[in-house]
Amino acid sequence: MKFNNPVVKGFYPDPSICKVGDTYYLVCSSFQFFPGVPLFESKDLINWEPIGHVLTRPSQIMLEKVNSSGGVFAPTIRHHNGRFYMTTTNDTTRQNFYVWTDDIYGEWSEPIFIEQGGIDPDLYFEDNRVYFMSNGSDEDGRGVILQCEIDIEAGTMLTPSRPLWKGTGGRYLESPHMYHINGWYYLMAAEGGTEFGHMITYARSKSLHGPFEAYPHNPVLTNKNLGGYQIQAIGHGDLIQDGDGNWWIFHLGFRQIGQWIAYHHLGREVFLAPVTFDEDGWFTAGHNGTTRAEIETDRIGEHVVQQEKKLYTFNNTKWDLEWVFLRHPHVENYLPQDDKLTLTGTAVTLDQADTPTFLGIRQRDFNASISSQVTLTNNGEAGITLYMDESHHYDLAIRQIGDQLEAVLRLNIGDIKHEQKVVSIDTGADVRLHIQASAERYGFSIQGAGGQTIELGTAQTKYLSSEVAGGFTGVVIGLYAIGEGAKAEFTKFACEYL
Repeated sequence: MKFNNPVVKGFYPDPSICKVGDTYYLVCSSFQFFPGVPLFESKDLINWEPIGHVLTRPSQIMLEKVNSSGGVFAPTIRHHNGRFYMTTTNDTTRQNFYVWTDDIYGEWSEPIFIEQGGIDPDLYFEDNRVYFMSNGSDEDGRGVILQCEIDIEAGTMLTPSRPLWKGTGGRYLESPHMYHINGWYYLMAAEGGTEFGHMITYARSKSLHGPFEAYPHNPVLTNKNLGGYQIQAIGHGDLIQDGDGNWWIFHLGFRQIGQWIAYHHLGREVFLAPVTFDEDGWFTAGHNGTTRAEIETDRIGEHVVQQEKKLYTFNNTKWDLEWVFLRHPHVENYLPQDDKLTLTGTAVTLDQADTPTFLGIRQRDFNASISSQVTLTNNGEAGITLYMDESHHYDLAIRQIGDQLEAVLRLNIGDIKHEQKVVSIDTGADVRLHIQASAERYGFSIQGAGGQTIELGTAQTKYLSSEVAGGFTGVVIGLYAIGEGAKAEFTKFACEYL
């Protein structure tokens, strides 16, 4: 069969996977968004359904006023003796921790903290012992993968942190994962930074504690030399064996907006590539060590058909699965219903690293039609924002000041905050906001009384990209309200991918 990459679209970076019975479970990073650590399941590795989040209570993760791209980094999911474990880093507080559950569809535990530093933690279980890994630095300040044994009940370190492997010399050694396959211990990592130089490397040993010998042809997977190819930044992978004995690697990557336009704004997404072991126990990955947009394979039966959801509405999405808040929400300001969303504004704006009244869904593809009807009362502002971070977002909104109602297109790019166009509209009118998205540009318009369409302008997508804004997230389509006591009612929301 043929499948297309990415297998999970939109801002879902740093994938980690485990298999229990005939079902696969996948988690991803969430940074400043809440609930934290989105959770998916699949029966065939290709089609993934959201089933919840791991961090669903404020007591599990501190997100108060964290900057964008702070918060939850790089989770790992593992299953051992009937229990699921998820370990991750709160990069803002510089704490590694894990949580657990015996019911993947239920609540997870309160966090158990580990004293070992670094980021991108991993858990490895063997012979009733549990080992914890993360990246770190040696005595010379060089990057290294660190390992210690822990008490899984209390999180206590039972051994000092010991260095395992210093990688191949690429910058930002990170994302360690350990596997025991056919008598070899494989230590896989990412190097090069999570941009265009990203790559996956690995080493192996006969001992869990090393020494580790690097794969002679590292990196095992990277697209860094595929200039102009849409898929870039391949890295941060996790191995999994399917029910037929085949091996695969799930990893992050991004799609740049054009062949020679090296920007990406959809975020880092989830990609899949086949893995093959040779007779000497080394493995290769992908197509000649690269990940391609289309993969043809006989490892997945022809009966498997890759499904792709094209339309997202209030009615066909679930508020607790696909929608997210910025940091910990003030829940009293949200009234989600089957076919409408009512928001109550506060004085907090989208320009602050705080908790504005905001509920968002990730943008999953370049070409889309995004719209919603909105009614505003009690002054204030409400609308749709294309949100990258507090300094980079495009807002299409209506606002009321006294008896005056107007529509506004505001472009926020770093320190530049520009009202592109402002038009007066009839007070009390139901206004339909519309955004037409393509790879390189967004177009903004409204429909007012009588169905008249008013164009408000366009803006380039690249100014919402990580290459401009920095950080590790992607564009989230947010519905928001601003202003103390402002009431906004959103209806007929639709995001259709074209």
